[in-house]
Amino acid sequence: MQTAAQIPHDVNYLDYKGKYKGIFAWIFSTDHKRIALLYMFSMMTLFLVGVALGLAMKLELIAPGRTIMGPQSYNAVFTVHGVIMIFMIVIPGLPAVFGNFMLPIMIGAKDVAFPKLNLLSWWIYVLGAFLVIASVLFGNGIPDTGWTFYAPYSFKTGTNLLPAIFGAFVLGFSSILTGLNFIVTIHRMRAPGMTWFKMPLFPWSLYGTAWIQLLATPVVGITLVLVALERIFGIGVFDPALGGDPVLYQHLFWIYSHPAVYVMILPAMGAISEIIPTFSQKHIFGYKAIIASTLAIAFVGYFVWGHHMFTSGMSGTAQYTFSILTFIVAIPSAIKVFNWISTMHKGSINPEIPFLWAVTFIFVFMIGGFSGLVLGALATNVYVHDTAFVVAHFHFIVFGGVGFAFFGAIHYWYPKMFGRMYDKAWAKMGWAFFTVGFLTLYSPMFYLGMMGMPRRYYDYLPEFHAANILSSLGSWVMAFGLVIVIINLFRSAKNGPIAEINPWHGKTLEWTVPSPPPVENFDEIPVYGEKDGPYNY
Repeated sequence: MQTAAQIPHDVNYLDYKGKYKGIFAWIFSTDHKRIALLYMFSMMTLFLVGVALGLAMKLELIAPGRTIMGPQSYNAVFTVHGVIMIFMIVIPGLPAVFGNFMLPIMIGAKDVAFPKLNLLSWWIYVLGAFLVIASVLFGNGIPDTGWTFYAPYSFKTGTNLLPAIFGAFVLGFSSILTGLNFIVTIHRMRAPGMTWFKMPLFPWSLYGTAWIQLLATPVVGITLVLVALERIFGIGVFDPALGGDPVLYQHLFWIYSHPAVYVMILPAMGAISEIIPTFSQKHIFGYKAIIASTLAIAFVGYFVWGHHMFTSGMSGTAQYTFSILTFIVAIPSAIKVFNWISTMHKGSINPEIPFLWAVTFIFVFMIGGFSGLVLGALATNVYVHDTAFVVAHFHFIVFGGVGFAFFGAIHYWYPKMFGRMYDKAWAKMGWAFFTVGFLTLYSPMFYLGMMGMPRRYYDYLPEFHAANILSSLGSWVMAFGLVIVIINLFRSAKNGPIAEINPWHGKTLEWTVPSPPPVENFDEIPVYGEKDGPYNY
């Protein structure tokens, strides 16, 4: 086996032949770039399963009454859809893929701080995913509690819930280890001369995210263990029949799960903060303000979980406090939007595919953010709580925010990751179909929620029919766009034109190394001078 000093510097990470051969050269590799691709291919496989389940739900809802499944099957489908999409896609998505691949290169390091721990986190991710899938394939029925595993139903249902709960618990360890690795990497492995305020914004977003992963994830892990113990031994923590409190479960679950929204969205915002200045050919407007807003979102995000529980019977004082905090957390998000738009102002804008995904992200995120304020206000929350309005808001933030940013990031960093360019015409077509389909799919749900249609029901009253037809048609259009995007990216990885080192004229460190990058990223660790910065256009 070659030592690090013996690895030729002109060998890229895709072609490097190490100790193992074939697939083992990947699944046992400690190279952060290969681990990033392992995450990406794992997630894309699971993502396609989640999309198929989502399409099945929309097909059921295309008309009143039973269409393709009954109520029990519908409950199972939206549970598995939610667990896959939340715990396996959007929470680990950008940090595990682009964080793993780009963080060391962007800060001038040869790898993450703990390469073996990094590989272990992927193996743990695969184990967690296997346990969730096992709950579907084996046992006495597919889990049907929803992705939130709400008590007391989570320990009363006769379905095969335990493997799913343990799977989510195991996935939490992967998140914690990734967060720990990123924190140490950023603290200890920045290039000489790269002070905190010379670090690019994407690593900054990963830094804020990593602290949330490290501090918030153990809460939901403990909570899921308590649900399992409740189910197996009847310990009475959440069971009201034994003196327990099911509302306590909601508190413990959302103490993690609302910060988890920022685990999803902060890296997305970081990727957008890289794309906008590159395609505007301008220094990012308000660099320190974006950093401050990132850390503010990460901090305040710990204190807003109660807005999920306004109808659960909490005191008026608690309701007012959580409502105010919800409005406060919107301020740093608004700062980011202002700074992105200000960066584009009078810029030399190059409307390439990553830029189109980025500006669409801003549009979709603003709709999600404003609808979030409707849910954060006490009076309107009571009116639309547990309606389709919540589903629309949730998907505009989580799927819209993370999804558009993910596809923007993959189109932005694709030439660097694979050394190839994709077909821009097909990429633009995929973006157009995906965007039109997304807006057609989820926008009618705002109307349906305001009209009173409850969420999580497999059936509905006839007056909701027209909007549901429109929404279901939108799901097919979006899926068509998604297929175009994925086929284009996979096909181009082998057959696309050879990419330049810096096709977008970016100014951060990843655009200074070959495409695809060498095994150890740099021949020599770069040194930052006093006048060097991440966005000096």
